[in-house]
Amino acid sequence: MKPENGTGSIRRVLSIDGGGIRGVFPAAFLAEVERDLGRPIGEFFDLIVGTSTGGILALGLGLGLRARDLLGFYEEYGAKIFAGNRLIGWLRHWPVTKYPRETLQAALRSVFGDRTIAEAKTRLVIPSTHQQTGEVYLIKTPHHPSLTKDHRQSMVDAAMATAAAPSYFPAFSLGGTVPLVDGGVWANNPVGVAAVEAVGLLRWDPGSVRILSLGCTQAPFRAGFSRSYRLGRLYWAKKFIEANFAAQDSSALGMAVHLVGKANVHRFNPIVAKGVPLDRASSIPLLRDLGEFHARKAQPGLAPVFFMSKAEEFVPAASLSK
Repeated sequence: MKPENGTGSIRRVLSIDGGGIRGVFPAAFLAEVERDLGRPIGEFFDLIVGTSTGGILALGLGLGLRARDLLGFYEEYGAKIFAGNRLIGWLRHWPVTKYPRETLQAALRSVFGDRTIAEAKTRLVIPSTHQQTGEVYLIKTPHHPSLTKDHRQSMVDAAMATAAAPSYFPAFSLGGTVPLVDGGVWANNPVGVAAVEAVGLLRWDPGSVRILSLGCTQAPFRAGFSRSYRLGRLYWAKKFIEANFAAQDSSALGMAVHLVGKANVHRFNPIVAKGVPLDRASSIPLLRDLGEFHARKAQPGLAPVFFMSKAEEFVPAASLSK
């Protein structure tokens, strides 16, 4: 199969990590860049891939919403979605999910309404995970002849499926039959997914692919007492999650670099000394400032790579009924 766009034509890909309220960072980063473009920033990408909070951003950008409006979504609804007494929430978190899904669902509906995947103006890939089998579950626009199902899904349902973080929100049943949890279980940094989609499925020339990969900030990984080889579950119950996300991030980035070349992957994911909890809405001002700051520094280098012209119009692979 020949590359969709022909060898040599540049294809621009946006990848956005998961991270709960920390999605304010990539939202602010994109909003700052968007200020100088005069158009919604999603129009400059041929493919957008996002997991969890990054999936919410990807869906919104794919619909043509402005990044500044998606940033406003976090500022308006963040404290409502992650509401409650912190001590009570901590105690509740052990036996049941920390937050109900209804507030998040209502907030998403206020943004996406009844729109479906079929209405996306850009190719989208939204990772989730099948709760019962543990298998990968990807929600995609119909950008390949083999993709004939997901266009019927509502944007709200797709967002709920990718953002159902285990222990924070209940699993979400897509269509009432498929129980799904957060795509961050296996692809919190979806840059590897993005590279595989671009090169493997869409058959774009690897040398023509440019990827902008945005994280949601990270805390420095500390081995701590794990230097002891005899530590058991009491220690690793928490540390395993941190190690898993760090390794996953590293492997995804390595995969993308291997497929399209190191010079073609532009990664921004600043370290925050103590880290930011994924549900602490009081961190929104800090995250916004970080996003704007890093965008201002990065923009001169990113502009000639990603933002000199709009992407070609996305035409679905087949005419599909909604």
